[in-house]
Amino acid sequence: MSSSPVPRRVIAIALLIPIGLGLLVSWFAWPAREIGPRDLPVVVAGPAPAVSGFATQLAAAKPGAFKITVLPDAAAADDALRNRDAYAAFVIGADGVTLHTASAASPAVAQALSAAAQQLGGGKAVPVVDVVAGTADDPHGAGFGSGFLPIVIASLVAGVLLSFLVGSRVPRLAGVFGYALVAGLVGSLVLVWLGLIPGSAYLAGATALFLVTLAISAAVTGLAALLGRPGVALGVLTIFLLGIPISAVAAAPQLLPQPWGMVGQLLPAGAAGTLVRSAVFFDWAGAAGALWTLVAWAVGGLVLIAIGRARMLEPSPVPAAPAAAARAQSVAA
Repeated sequence: MSSSPVPRRVIAIALLIPIGLGLLVSWFAWPAREIGPRDLPVVVAGPAPAVSGFATQLAAAKPGAFKITVLPDAAAADDALRNRDAYAAFVIGADGVTLHTASAASPAVAQALSAAAQQLGGGKAVPVVDVVAGTADDPHGAGFGSGFLPIVIASLVAGVLLSFLVGSRVPRLAGVFGYALVAGLVGSLVLVWLGLIPGSAYLAGATALFLVTLAISAAVTGLAALLGRPGVALGVLTIFLLGIPISAVAAAPQLLPQPWGMVGQLLPAGAAGTLVRSAVFFDWAGAAGALWTLVAWAVGGLVLIAIGRARMLEPSPVPAAPAAAARAQSVAA
């Protein structure tokens, strides 16, 4: 007795899903493996002769790693950190080199440069001054970075549900705005409650998260209104599968291989991390690029909702003729 042949669908599942898994694992793991400074903005501040020599030493230590700006003193260097023009500053004084960091911008960068500064100190310990620090409950920024994944997922789910369950344009628009408003208020409250952002920054965080969640949910709903189910798939693929690994929320765009670090900042997840950090820790300094990116995604999604198909995404109905024929056959039998 011969065994029945293996169905093609079984073979396809057995082959294609592992291939897809391998691609996903590679895409998600590769940016983390390749992390390292690439034209990372830093400042060297102090007297001209000493600054020139140290800047040359810093550039030679790791060619291409740093984009160096020379400033006259520590005050100017700290202003650059507060304005998000640089991630750190090497300040040269009478007692040697002091490293000024802004760990709220990127704890990963602050830690890496602190280690590098000790090597450049020539055996002498280099003091580190954190000019713009994160919160005491999240000094390494791990909680802050981890909080963005559920925000992105929830916003994708909101967009998908609005596409499948709400059938007309005006309710969809109201749903997108309503979700974003509540998500911004609740999300910022939870971040404050967990000690991941300062309590004084609650309104700034809520405003930033409103725009983040509006951009993501509107984009998915708009693509679905324009393209149907392929639009939902395109939104999830672009925002989540493509965007999350290169978002640099827990690192910095300049630590990722280029151009992927910059591409990540043009997608909602990457822009979200930059915007919220700028809003809650830097009084919106350095937020312009991320702000306009998210506005573009939000406006684009809202426009697509307005001009797209005003109907729910329902399962395709069984054609009338085949259904009638099936009923006739059952009756005849």
